[in-house]
This record gives sequence, C-alpha cells and structure tokens, in this order.
Amino acid sequence: MTPGARAPLPEVALVDVEVLRCRLALVHPFVSAHGTESAKEVLLARAVDAEGREGWGECAALARPSYTGEWIDGAEAVLRRFLVPAALAGRPAGVVGHPMASAALEAAVLHLRLATAGSTMASWVGAVRDRVACGVAVGIAGSVDELLAEVAASVADGYQRVKLKVRPGWDAEPVRAVRGAWPDLALGVDANGSYGRSDLDGPLAALDHLGLVEIEQPLAADDLVGLAETRRRLTTPVCLDESIGSAADLETALALAAVDHVNLKPGRVGGVAEALRIHDLALDRGVPLWIGGMLDTGVAKAVNVALAALPGACLPGDLPASRRWFAEDLTDPWEVAPDGTMAVRPLGGVRVAVGDPRIVPAHRC
Repeated sequence: MTPGARAPLPEVALVDVEVLRCRLALVHPFVSAHGTESAKEVLLARAVDAEGREGWGECAALARPSYTGEWIDGAEAVLRRFLVPAALAGRPAGVVGHPMASAALEAAVLHLRLATAGSTMASWVGAVRDRVACGVAVGIAGSVDELLAEVAASVADGYQRVKLKVRPGWDAEPVRAVRGAWPDLALGVDANGSYGRSDLDGPLAALDHLGLVEIEQPLAADDLVGLAETRRRLTTPVCLDESIGSAADLETALALAAVDHVNLKPGRVGGVAEALRIHDLALDRGVPLWIGGMLDTGVAKAVNVALAALPGACLPGDLPASRRWFAEDLTDPWEVAPDGTMAVRPLGGVRVAVGDPRIVPAHRC
C-alpha cells in the first residue's frame, strides 16, 4: 500500500466510552533529564459498540507536565469533559492541543473500527514486516559502573540499539565508558532538550567524537534554529523527538535543515492519523525514522509495533519487552527475541481483561 492510500474504515456507533486509570510500579526507576519515574500512571480509553466489540487506547502523558505540557490528570479531565462527550455525540470536540489525550481516544475508536472491518492495525497502515527491530533506552544511572551493568543486560537481551539518556553533568564520561566496553554497539544518546547553543563547543562537541548513531533532541523543542546550527556543526546525526509534533513541524525542520532522523511517538503527536502523516512525509523526503515509546503498557505497544513495521521506520525503535518496565503488563506480555526483534501480532495485541482489579474508573476531574 502506498503512503496516503490506506483503505477507508467503517464508521461505528459508539454506545459507551470509559475512561479508566491504573498505577503500575516500574521494575526499576527511570531517570532522564526531565525527572525520575518510579511508576506509570496509566490512563486508558475503552470504546464499545452496540455489538459489544471493544477498542482500547492508552494516553502517553506522564504524572507531571515535565516532559510536555500535558500530564495525566489534565488529560483525564480533557477526555471526560470534552473528547468523550463529543465522540459519543458524533461531533467534533473543538479542542485545541492535548494530543496525548486525543491519541488515547483515537486509538480506542480506531481499534474498534478495525475490528468491525475485520482488519488489523498493521495490515491497515501498510506494514511491510512481520517482525520489527527493537532498541532500548537506558536511563541516567547512579554511577558509571551501574550504567555499564544495565547496558550489559540490554546487550545480553539482544537489543539492536541502545540509547543512553544524558544531561549536563552526565554525558561524555559515561558515554565514553560504554563506547569503550562495546566498540561496535549501535549507540545513541538522548538529551531531552537539556542543552543550549552555548554547549556546542563543550559537552555536545565531546559527544560528537564517540561514534554515535545519533544525538536525540540536544536542544529545546522550540529551538529549531539552534538545532539547525547544531546539525551544521556536529558530524553525528541529529534526531528530533519533542520538536516534531506534527507533519507541519517536520516540514519546518526540513526547511531549516535541522533534522537527520525522527523519533516518532504516536501517543505524543496526537495518534495514528498524524503519525502516518509524519511517516509518509519522512519516507517521501528520505528521512530515517524510528518509533519511540513513553513507558508504554501493552495497549500502546500494539500501536507502536504496527507502525514500526512501516517502510519508513527503518531504524530500531524504542520497543522494549514488557518486563523491561512492568512485573505484569495489562496485556499479554510483549517479548523481544534473542535476535532483537519483536513480532507484529496478527490480532493487534490489544486484549485487556475488563475485570482486571488494577484498572478502575477515572474520577479525578
């Protein structure tokens, strides 16, 4: 299927949309430039039609608005007060922004429409692979020795690419240690926008000589001019994540020559529809792209894995096994094979037990 030529799906008559919550402790705390996450506050949407078919979606927002302006309680309020009533009434929501909340509802309804059509996410979007290459993100550690141990475990698990979180004060030294231990490892770093243009001659220049596959989001999301300068001055490819919230953002980054790679997070850009527009543009313009995650449960992983099988997703994505984050996922666990790949599930992989005692109705807004 060529980009933009995806078959229309049947509309569905929604009889109910539930907004649900649960809290899952992380197996290990995850530390990045924007804070420490010890648990995943999960916000779910469940859409149901008159025949009892259901579709599930997951909101990518974190507990605090430290990564983007959205956070879990705010996303819940937007869903319950605006997005869900509009969907049940069959009218536009008229909401500006809030892409993570919108993505959760869009995924739930999309899975329901796919079930009605007898299709799957992967086949509908135009997947070209039945297995996808997996990378893993490794957070900021308490020491270089702890970092080396975590990277060693990731390498032993077969991940095809390891991404190290960095920030000012934790950058060249730990990355140099990892590179020394694994000279041939596909290794990247992610700064989550924590550096400025003044760092181009310091820590960013030091990272530039370590054989990295990319430096992700070195500067703030809205500093595309600075990112273009970064790309001119570094030899390492610059990957944009937070800067790319839409296909229009990618058009701007391309016009400014500010991007080499794209980390596409469907749950952050507003859902599958916008993710497909970004993918199709990147494919058309020859920009390598990979699929990123947000401490996802298996609900969001079903979307991410399907999109990671698209032709433009040519780099290993952040697609860790369920056990990387959770002792017990909300769905059947997603596994990474010894060769560092994950199966694209024929049925999409979204099977949540409605009676799971961990999941409760949302009530905070």
